[in-house]
Amino acid sequence: MTFISEKNPLRIAIFGSFYRGHAVLDELTNGPLSKLIKIVGIVTDDPARSFVNAKNRVWQYGYNSYEAHLLDSSANAINCQVYKEKVKKNNFYKLYEDLWKPDLCIMATFGQRINSRLYNFPKLGFVNFHPSDDTIWPSKYAGPNPFSEMISDGLKECILALHEVDSTFDTGRLLMKSDRIPIPPGVTAKDMHKISSSYASRTIRKFLIKTLNNDVIKDYTNNATQMSNSTDTASMY
Repeated sequence: MTFISEKNPLRIAIFGSFYRGHAVLDELTNGPLSKLIKIVGIVTDDPARSFVNAKNRVWQYGYNSYEAHLLDSSANAINCQVYKEKVKKNNFYKLYEDLWKPDLCIMATFGQRINSRLYNFPKLGFVNFHPSDDTIWPSKYAGPNPFSEMISDGLKECILALHEVDSTFDTGRLLMKSDRIPIPPGVTAKDMHKISSSYASRTIRKFLIKTLNNDVIKDYTNNATQMSNSTDTASMY
């Protein structure tokens, strides 16, 4: 058992960008569990770089400078290092394993594949958010454009699935899912990234409560649980 406290916070690295990544970072730095969390590093997309595969992901729908750098300003506010280069490189492995030393990694809209050296390192896991319908898992909407595909299929609602990162693509073990998210008429994939971002933040709060409740932090988790129950948007598996 790991003892988590303000003096010994949970070390979290974020691999994310755009509205979902920003929402998760905001929850971790400003939410009810923030005093028990240390953001040790942020890896984010630079959509101008070819290795993030921007033409096949959310960036293909258009973005402005603010959207491209959503996590940068937040990272600066908490004096956190931001990394935008390739992650499967020796210089990043050294940074990740020797300096950041995350207990948990959270992926929320990120354009590079994660290998076993990265996802096996955090003792509490490496997790990812992926949009899906609320039927079976693994999802038929695994891949880079789930919102676009669900809109094309005429779905009226969806979820965000929180799953383990492994050697497969968006099909790792399901850990938790958000409450159902409406897909309004005439909506675009980019719109859905914005609409669903608050569901990601509240779902990660519930996941952390589940994780941290293994430790002696009842005052924090009781308060956070009450806040989550007032806007209950996640189901645990």
